[in-house]
Amino acid sequence: MKLRQMTGAGMMDCKKALVDAEGDFARAQEIIREKGKLVAAKRADRTTSEGAVRARVAGDKAIIVTLGCETDFVSKNSEFQALADAVADAAINALAADNAALMNAPLADGRTVETAITEQTGKTGEKHVIVDYALVEAPYIYAYIHVLTGKLGALVGFNKPVSEDIAKGIAMQVASMNPVSISAADCSKEVVERELQVAIEKTKEEQIQKAVDVALKKAGINPSHVDSEDHIESNTAKGWITPEQAAQAREIKKTVAEQKAANLPEQMVQNIAQGRLQKFFKENTLEEQAYQMGDGKTPVKDILAAADKEAKVVAFKRCILGE
Repeated sequence: MKLRQMTGAGMMDCKKALVDAEGDFARAQEIIREKGKLVAAKRADRTTSEGAVRARVAGDKAIIVTLGCETDFVSKNSEFQALADAVADAAINALAADNAALMNAPLADGRTVETAITEQTGKTGEKHVIVDYALVEAPYIYAYIHVLTGKLGALVGFNKPVSEDIAKGIAMQVASMNPVSISAADCSKEVVERELQVAIEKTKEEQIQKAVDVALKKAGINPSHVDSEDHIESNTAKGWITPEQAAQAREIKKTVAEQKAANLPEQMVQNIAQGRLQKFFKENTLEEQAYQMGDGKTPVKDILAAADKEAKVVAFKRCILGE
């Protein structure tokens, strides 16, 4: 019982550890820890889609951390929930800068976060891991955790205090709408380049398809009847198109597509792609997104400006399990 109280391990595990350690409590504790490491190693490749998200705010600093496990059954266990709280408390007390620092942060009982997670892994037989962690700094920070699940949360930092209703609403916006950045200006170069390339390719595909469809219609062929090889074959079998039309459609799709691809106006493609990129920013950057806690149309930046024209979002972090 004494060893169980000290480690939280199961009764039979404690008994076996004491027998193996010949009654040496220090060695028995080490055996239990080693068991946890062994279980963790064996389950390292398991998916942790369940768990808990926790946030803590202390003045101009805040943390948000996701402790993951494998099953909903374990995530609802009181010991797991207590561990999630203990990890969050350790993170804010240590102001851990990153995951590595968090793992070395001490809990109230003196154990490190890493040791506590390993021991809990040994007790439950499930993989436990820090799925996500962040330290946010800002003059004013609001933390939101989804009450019903506890598996979704967000931190939002502002340049100055704002009303709780606005702060909570924007934090819920971050949690529900998952913006990629605060604004287009601070969207990462990698994201911008990727989305622009996607927009360019989509624009080219659409322009080529339009040319093919026009050519097919001129030939008296319904484009929807020949939009794929499977459709060509099935519609030929049904008698909706003749074998001759099927062959003609294949030839048109090949030659017209090649000709159009070789003669696409570059400036037109770039202009359309830029328009698509701006649409991406409107839908995926926090300031431009339609505020979901309002009329669903007004941008977040306008909602915030109406409440306080000097207030700005300067940082945010979102955590979710199972995504």
